[in-house]
Amino acid sequence: MKLLNAARTVFAEKGLDLARIDEITERADVGKGTFYYHFSSKEDVIGELIAGLLGELVTAIEERCAGIVNLRDLLDTMIGVHIEFFSNRWEDFVLYFQGRAELTLQDSYEGLETPFLEYLGHIEDLLAPVIGHQLPRPALRRLACAVAGFVSGYYSFAVISPQDEDIDETFRSLRGAMASSLARFITEATASGALATGEGARV
Repeated sequence: MKLLNAARTVFAEKGLDLARIDEITERADVGKGTFYYHFSSKEDVIGELIAGLLGELVTAIEERCAGIVNLRDLLDTMIGVHIEFFSNRWEDFVLYFQGRAELTLQDSYEGLETPFLEYLGHIEDLLAPVIGHQLPRPALRRLACAVAGFVSGYYSFAVISPQDEDIDETFRSLRGAMASSLARFITEATASGALATGEGARV
């Protein structure tokens, strides 16, 4: 849809807060009436874009991770799916990162938390049977946040890298080490009971 594609581009360039509806309609080459026929507000566009983006990402994760029973392999595959998904989709990553950042604000966009919670919930559901220990949901949520946080944290800093640097190739070289380290941490923490207590992390 032209409006959604235009909105994705404008949000990546201007940010969620600064982007204006007239900029989106101008980029899509449609009138404001067309915008309001499909959406009631800018918030509706943001919500639809992020829900669609995370829905695609969850589908890719579940397809690639189905049947994996080794924790290190599962984590490596999860990270790999994120790399492949966002490779050449920089505007989508900016939307993903900005949407996540909005959740820390008191006046974040209404309903934005739901697709992120569902995304983390799918990661938790994949981790739970592979870990081998019964963990409470707050502990699984922290682990899911660690996986998602590694990806978003790396890419958010990678934007300042030299333009001739292959960001995805650099990330792939770190992927195995990250997966091994996280798998070791989870194994040791669950064995010692360290993950069995504590409050759940925010999204």
